[in-house]
Amino acid sequence: MKTEKRVYFDIKWIFIGAIILFLFVFQVFPLGYLVIRMFFESGHFSLTGLERIYSYALNWTCLKNTIITATFSMILGVMIAFPLAWLVGRTNLYGRTFFRTLFVMTYMVPPYVGAMAWLRLLNPKVGTLNVFLQKIFGLESAPFNIYSIGGLIWVLSTFYYPYAFITISRAMEHMDPSLEEASRISGASPIKTLITVTLPLMLPSIVAAALMVFVAASSCYGIPSIIGAPGKIYTVTTRIVDYVYVGSQQGLTDATALAVFLMVLSLILLYISKFVVGKKEYITVAGKSVRPDVVDLGKWRIPLTVLVGAFAFIVIVLPFATVFTTSFTVNMGKSFFEPGNITTKYWGIITSRSSIIKSIKNSFASAIWAASLGMVICLIMAYLLERTKVKGRKIPDFLITVGSGTPSVAIALALTMTMSGKFGINIYNTMFILVVAYMVKYMLMGMRTMVSAFSQISPSLEEAAQVSGAAWLLRLKDVLMPLLLPSIVAGWFLIFMPCFYELTMSNLLYSDQTRTLGVDLYIYQTYHSQQTASALASGILILVTVLNLLLFKLTKGKFSI
Repeated sequence: MKTEKRVYFDIKWIFIGAIILFLFVFQVFPLGYLVIRMFFESGHFSLTGLERIYSYALNWTCLKNTIITATFSMILGVMIAFPLAWLVGRTNLYGRTFFRTLFVMTYMVPPYVGAMAWLRLLNPKVGTLNVFLQKIFGLESAPFNIYSIGGLIWVLSTFYYPYAFITISRAMEHMDPSLEEASRISGASPIKTLITVTLPLMLPSIVAAALMVFVAASSCYGIPSIIGAPGKIYTVTTRIVDYVYVGSQQGLTDATALAVFLMVLSLILLYISKFVVGKKEYITVAGKSVRPDVVDLGKWRIPLTVLVGAFAFIVIVLPFATVFTTSFTVNMGKSFFEPGNITTKYWGIITSRSSIIKSIKNSFASAIWAASLGMVICLIMAYLLERTKVKGRKIPDFLITVGSGTPSVAIALALTMTMSGKFGINIYNTMFILVVAYMVKYMLMGMRTMVSAFSQISPSLEEAAQVSGAAWLLRLKDVLMPLLLPSIVAGWFLIFMPCFYELTMSNLLYSDQTRTLGVDLYIYQTYHSQQTASALASGILILVTVLNLLLFKLTKGKFSI
């Protein structure tokens, strides 16, 4: 006898289908079209576009510069992040909590603000730090030149090492301490234990962190455009934007070829990080709830604290202080403390000029919409992943991960080419295209926050509500939402902040009516008043700090940006 199989409709499929449809329309299709267009420039399959783009010597130089700067930024970033993560997370270093907050500060602010800061410090002619060192040591020429490939690597490293620091710190906090304890019992010193036990155990996390830094550095636009371009050090991202601004069909095709290269490179590294390295990472995690012991630094405690403090001052405090003082400077060629060289004029400009106020409003509006809509998707998807076995739930999760790993410039270019009415959807030059781009790029931050939050809540609470007759939507609203609120707030802020000051996608997608704060800051820095740009950057720094404190308070110390 044949057994009749019944297929039951699950309402959760509606939510999964809606999310997949959204991601397909605004992510999969645009990025797929980007790849297809590269091979079908004239309506039929051809490699002419690829041959043309890679026949230019300048394009090969851009590819070489991108690989070199990203590789060395990755190496230097990990070399900075690993010892800092160990000292802050695993030792009795003085001020560990303070340093932990300080070291992720550059993660919370736009990279191009860092480029502006180091521009003031290491300009070969009038850089504050260069001038100071010349006077102290009697040097005839500046010891550092920010307009060099070394300068570009340094700034990229100082702004992307927090990616590695955060990843490595979290892995260290969940390591099984038994092997380290056995090493110390056997008579090994803390340093020997670090080198022979901790470092090998952490290797998968270190590799994953390194790949994250590489992807971020290779797809960065703000820092190369502000520092690299004046020194004629062009990268793939700056070259793509140049091609787009040409405005011709050939220019778009050439930009597409370079964007696809960057996208494929990033996705390969994302695959290696998630599916190859990620599977090996869990061998270092304990099977019980434990926390590794704190290592006593002994006589090295004070010297290492001083060394870490000096690093924090040079890499974080000094650059940000430089941007802040520049916003009050009349003549940047003179000392800040010279009589008559201090003014509040530029702060008055950013608080009164209508175009800047409009850009600030646009940034708030687009970031709020992106964060709010993104968190709705993240909340639903995290619930489906952690609390159900419904088929198809992993498809949106995979697509959200791919979107996050795709370079911003590729996302913006893909949306530009597909969302201007050619395929029945015309959102070009509207705020909605900015919101969509931000969601595709930054939803993963909220997604991971919510998945982590769900994993920490016992399913027994929902089971009790289910026994009482509550449907899954009612359980989500009445049982889970109150417990998840701190994580929802944290996830919302983690999406909001990068959207608020985003530059790369905004620079390609904005119109006169939708110009954002990041675009304004870039335009003032590059073409108009550097003091006004510094005032805007300082305002962003203040806002980030205030929001971080607010988030810390709202989540009762559980989360900060």
